[in-house]
Amino acid sequence: MEPWIVGSNPSNRYPLWTRANVGEVFPDPVAPLTFTTFMEEQTEGAWRDALVQMGAFTHDEFAPGEMETLGVFGGYCYLNASVTRILGERGPGLSAQMMDDLFFGAQPGIPPYEVAAGDQNEERTAAIGAVFQWAMTTDRLDIPAEAATLVDSIRAARPNLEAMTNQELWEYARKLYTTYLRRFFGEHIFITFISTVPVGALTQICAAVGRPEDAMRLISGVGDVESAAPSMAMWKLGRMVASDPSLTAAFDEGIDGLAARLKALGPAGSAFNAQFEQFIKDYGSRGPNEWEIRSNTWETRPELALAAIDRMRLAPETASPMMRNKHMAEERERVYAEVSAMLAGDAETLGMFQAACRAAILFQAGRERTKTNNVKLIQEARMAMHLIGRRLVEQGLCDEIADFGLVKDGEMDAWLKDPRPLRAEIARRRDLMAAYANLQEPFVFWGTQPDVSTWPARGATAIEPVKAGDVLSGFPGCPGQVTGVARVILDPIDPTALEPGDILVAPITDPSWTPLFVSAGGVIVDVGAAQSHAMIVSRELGIPCVPSVTNGTRRIPNGATVTVNGDAGTVTIVALP
Repeated sequence: MEPWIVGSNPSNRYPLWTRANVGEVFPDPVAPLTFTTFMEEQTEGAWRDALVQMGAFTHDEFAPGEMETLGVFGGYCYLNASVTRILGERGPGLSAQMMDDLFFGAQPGIPPYEVAAGDQNEERTAAIGAVFQWAMTTDRLDIPAEAATLVDSIRAARPNLEAMTNQELWEYARKLYTTYLRRFFGEHIFITFISTVPVGALTQICAAVGRPEDAMRLISGVGDVESAAPSMAMWKLGRMVASDPSLTAAFDEGIDGLAARLKALGPAGSAFNAQFEQFIKDYGSRGPNEWEIRSNTWETRPELALAAIDRMRLAPETASPMMRNKHMAEERERVYAEVSAMLAGDAETLGMFQAACRAAILFQAGRERTKTNNVKLIQEARMAMHLIGRRLVEQGLCDEIADFGLVKDGEMDAWLKDPRPLRAEIARRRDLMAAYANLQEPFVFWGTQPDVSTWPARGATAIEPVKAGDVLSGFPGCPGQVTGVARVILDPIDPTALEPGDILVAPITDPSWTPLFVSAGGVIVDVGAAQSHAMIVSRELGIPCVPSVTNGTRRIPNGATVTVNGDAGTVTIVALP
């Protein structure tokens, strides 16, 4: 296997790397344009900025010119777990193990933490403590809202892209990255790490009073969580379809040709299209692998959203995400009152508990909003670059619209002037990307990533089959218990196998999966933890969820009857298909 086209070097100081958490953001091999424009220039600096802003590190603790907070190895993006563990060791009230639990979950092959020289630093601990104190006492979070206003103004001022030359489109897209991305991404990392503080406090307090399972209930049904918002809007569109016979008939014929059928429906079709157009304007930046600029989103390929609405329209009224969110909010308030009463005799712990509850809600919503700010910015660059790709395909100068993503930043100007000299090389890179996508990358590695020649084909390693009565262990996620038929879905683009009430079994999730959660009775995910996307959305929608069920998509047979216990973090095989 030829080496991947772009990549970074391992770190001597910070040797542990993991796919956990980042696999939701970059599930596939990272394209050359994304690495050279997005990662090398922006994300490493943003990550360091966030760690310094927290007080956890100083800039001189990182090697100049290297990527040490995240990197690309063998084509795949990895997070540096050593850095996160050190943050846990330096943070008051945190630990390396706690950070593992919050971000990485219960995955095999992760070596236990061992203290290294320099990990513990009293000066950094004091600095982090001051930031933590602010986080636990602030009653408002301006950073996400200010950036949201800015990125929405960028969307509102989108230029007439069709009137721009290819070179102008590239310069526009690149300027968006270089002007805003380091700020937006740094804000996201800062808020993400801070959000662990109140969650960690709640976990410790609930465990101390004998109610460890209630920690997740206290951060459920938060409301105003950006990743769950598209599901709320899709639900309304699904109800429009379900309540109108002509719309139902149009959807019953399938997604192919649906747009044309809707246009021909008259008033009902016009009303739906008007609402759908607004939906795309509001949420069109979401989609599978949405951080990768060459990927399609709901705006570049509306059929992706229509397919999700098609599944959602079949769900019963009891699956309403608004109703479920309300129920989870009521549960949160009930647990809050009960634990507060248990702590009534300890004023200090009670104060910490109540402050942690308030901060957890504030920062969880803030984390999702800062993520959305980045995704919306990338979408504006995506619209320009996809137009370049469409033009070149129409002119016969390019094989696929997404081929622009296989061009490196430093090659782009020459490629736009004349794509022909790079055409054969781009075809080679496209084939290489497909080859790497068919390999199972190591989930975690220490020091140097194992050679690609040792990687098995994806899905080729032997997996122990399950039998009725087996209990698979994962990680406690969204509370609740449900029994249903397991449906193994590997790609959110084609969700037709999932019927209302089925248990969604997925390898990993990003916001493009969120609409499938609404009609699902429960969710099982191969990887993930308390701060993963699947957890946050499940807690908002009130769906029992168990992440970190290693190889769940391969071990659980499609059609098996399973019980999902989100409190215990277990999946029981009730019956085989």
